[in-house]
Amino acid sequence: MSFESLPYTLRWQEDILYVIDQTLLPEIFIEVPLRNIDEVYVAIKTLQVRGAPAIGVAGAYGLCICAQKHLDEEPNLFMENLGKDAKYLNSSRPTAVNLSWAIKRIMKRLYACVQKSTEEMYAEILDEATRIHQEDLRTCRMIGEHGRELIQDGFGILTHCNAGSLATSRLGTATAPMYLAQEQKKRFKVYADETRPLCQGSRLTAWELQRAGLDVTLICDDMAASVMASGRIQLVIVGADRVAANGDTANKIGTLGVAIMAKHFGIPFYVACPTSTLDMKTSCGYDIEIEQRGNDEVCFFGEKRTAPVDINVLNPAFDVTPAYLISGFITEKGIVKRPYENNLKAIF
Repeated sequence: MSFESLPYTLRWQEDILYVIDQTLLPEIFIEVPLRNIDEVYVAIKTLQVRGAPAIGVAGAYGLCICAQKHLDEEPNLFMENLGKDAKYLNSSRPTAVNLSWAIKRIMKRLYACVQKSTEEMYAEILDEATRIHQEDLRTCRMIGEHGRELIQDGFGILTHCNAGSLATSRLGTATAPMYLAQEQKKRFKVYADETRPLCQGSRLTAWELQRAGLDVTLICDDMAASVMASGRIQLVIVGADRVAANGDTANKIGTLGVAIMAKHFGIPFYVACPTSTLDMKTSCGYDIEIEQRGNDEVCFFGEKRTAPVDINVLNPAFDVTPAYLISGFITEKGIVKRPYENNLKAIF
């Protein structure tokens, strides 16, 4: 088995966007068709499709779906209404920069078509969305090729949340080096944090790594320190939803704790991400907007209540890891080392 056995996270077929409903994994595997703006918004908001690169692709195709209902309008009105739809879709997930990045690319392509018909405009933005999709496929492969050299025989690798194939068009970011190291017949073990509150490590990462035939062990979040102390971990690779200009990185809640522990035990801590995740307009992590999620994600385990009724809950979806805890960034353009303010700007 290998990553070739994994399904594609999303696909465009006959003017419909199909996504794997990741809220149902690992018990149920099903693709959901998205045919209108509200279905795309809900799919991104409720994490049916998730992961920074994947929601960028979904947002791009989502605007194409929005455009379909405006095809009978005059070009100026078509552009105006699509601009409104773009703002609506962009509000679905504020932290992951890839969504706004992809939507801006689509709108930029649209605004370059002012002399064309509505049908021609639609063809242009669909072409741009397809380009974004294909770029993501190539980008993940390049991240894997650059990052696989960090993995040696006998390594134990810890990852947090899901930055795998399910979070992208294919291969993933944090998992891409693992899949390509598997191609090289390297022998290593992967330890996946369960990643509360949505358990994306256990529901998604463990599911896809096991399905691809990797040697994966699921651990609770609060076991990471003891597993590191036992000598089982030689490398940490995580993904990212937004990287500020100075290298501060927003990722799923709990990543900061993993980085602090890795620093304590002298374990290299790498962030794998495409350059589209770099946000040069945000100077540092303090300025990154952190999405707050609902109480039920913390108060229930499945359908069973595990907390008192009306208890106060703090449920940020992400935390920010400061740049000094990060050993390097694995990007499609190579591995970026310190000083991040200079070197991230250079590749961007």
